[in-house]
Amino acid sequence: MPSFPHPGSVTVCEINRDLITADNLSDDRAKDTYGKVLGMVFAPVPFQSDELASSPPDRQESEQRGREEGEGLFSTLHGIISHSIKPLLHPDHVHLLPEVDLQGVSWHQHKHIVAFISGSTQVIVRDYEDSEGKDACILTSDSQRDVKVLEWRPNGGRSLSVGCKGGICIWAPSYPGNAASVRSGAASFLGALSRGPGTRWTLVDFLRSQNGEQITALSWSPDGRYLASASYESSSFTIWDVAQGLGTPIRRGFGGISILKWSPTGDYFFAAKFDGTFYLWETNTWTSEPWSSTSGFVTGATWDPEGRMILLAFAGSLTLGSIHFASKPPSLDAHLLPVDLPDIVSLTGSQGIEKIAWDASGERLAVSYKGGDDIYKGLIAIYDARRTPLISLSLIGFIRGPGDNPKPLAFSFHDKFKQGPLLSVCWSSGFCCTYPLIFRSHLLP
Repeated sequence: MPSFPHPGSVTVCEINRDLITADNLSDDRAKDTYGKVLGMVFAPVPFQSDELASSPPDRQESEQRGREEGEGLFSTLHGIISHSIKPLLHPDHVHLLPEVDLQGVSWHQHKHIVAFISGSTQVIVRDYEDSEGKDACILTSDSQRDVKVLEWRPNGGRSLSVGCKGGICIWAPSYPGNAASVRSGAASFLGALSRGPGTRWTLVDFLRSQNGEQITALSWSPDGRYLASASYESSSFTIWDVAQGLGTPIRRGFGGISILKWSPTGDYFFAAKFDGTFYLWETNTWTSEPWSSTSGFVTGATWDPEGRMILLAFAGSLTLGSIHFASKPPSLDAHLLPVDLPDIVSLTGSQGIEKIAWDASGERLAVSYKGGDDIYKGLIAIYDARRTPLISLSLIGFIRGPGDNPKPLAFSFHDKFKQGPLLSVCWSSGFCCTYPLIFRSHLLP
């Protein structure tokens, strides 16, 4: 039987397909269950969650500003024509953003450092390796407005990219006698410092988006040289050479972009749009193959560890899809197959898939879902995943967060945690909690 956390309890970790619970958040309980095995405890990080669930900009307010800026007959006519044509060329997908799995929490690849969106203008960084900095650090800047997505730079030291209104903030830590350097030629307002004790973080670059668009999708190439960014407001995505601060826009189709995902090997690149189309690219010559969905637009995407398969969630489906490449890169010959989620509907009464995350070992899949019966609302389903080579899933159980009626706002796995999958979840109750999923026998006493 799948493990079920009773209302009022909180999940601590997994031990061999059993999801352990406690009556409340407690470091002592964590030490007793997994602390001795891993040699450390991942204490929950509190934050003000009401800001994270902030609503999109008020359209009436922005339209009013536009009317005040333009006066006279020409301006009025121009405004009417632009207002009529713009929805055709650039549909307003802002109301669909809450359905997309925007990356709101990210683990550093090689360090025990987690970063997550803690408000509309701020990001929290918690370094579990810093014994002196037990309090989290807050990254905030006048340039960092309406934060939607973040991701650590692979192989780039401790460099964090944050997608916001008008572009991408790049943060790096500063140490006594070794301050982080701002890119040559970058704007003069850079160099802002973070708040809080411990390591000081510096805003070292700001990559401006085209036409000041809101950045809602980010994905680094595995070598950390290139950063892909996109907006729900635009049909093109941009590939940035970050060291140079130069971006190259690439466009296919017309719809605004919902998700970007570079494959773990760097050979392939995935881009999905709100109109239900999505594109597979090979990155040798940047050739693409278009696909379309009859189950709604793609709301979540995650690659397998080898970059030979990508798992997709769709807006109008309770079934996932997996795209399998039939031959080696740069071939784009691939097949889309359905992947059933056992027990998700029968147990929970769910109305759809919300977010998905697949750990780097390929053995654990986390799934959040819309709606559900009263006792199953707001939980995260944990599946055991097997690839032989097709994906087969079996339900292990559910994770329940702390507080009253908690809902998962964002979650992500630590890709390189040696002792097994490590899942971090930002809950609507105002805690970012980390759950070790321990199931390899050599780790257990």
